[in-house]
Amino acid sequence: MDYIRFLRSKVGQEKVMLNFADGFVIDTEGRILLQKRREQQEWGFPGGALELGESLVEAAQREIFEETGFHVTIERLSGIYSKYEEVYPTGDVAQPIVHFFVCHINGGQLTIDPDESLDVAFFERDQMPKLYSDLHQTAWNDFLLETGPVFR
Repeated sequence: MDYIRFLRSKVGQEKVMLNFADGFVIDTEGRILLQKRREQQEWGFPGGALELGESLVEAAQREIFEETGFHVTIERLSGIYSKYEEVYPTGDVAQPIVHFFVCHINGGQLTIDPDESLDVAFFERDQMPKLYSDLHQTAWNDFLLETGPVFR
């Protein structure tokens, strides 16, 4: 079931709160995995919306696998970000509640889902591209401080 489609069929483009689970996916060399999102056409961290009946961890693992081809182990919560607004190219408006997890790869291989991604690539921590949203940039800055979990 696609919860967001179901919800949008009821409320249209009105502002709603949506729960997301995203990951700072780290490889064995310490690089960070980013997804160039088709919808925004910019880089961001892999992850996505929870479906009904899913836990945050299940959603993070499912979304990361669907978007990158990697299976991940969740190490810890990095932060929760809730005071943001996102306007999607479709005109839909949401207040995202994003739970960021620190993740390590435990299997799979790099793949790109062309429906969701333009590219998926690893970056050195000091060579990160511009991220698509203030929320992702703030979460990244907080991650680098290593003081988490952070609640914003």
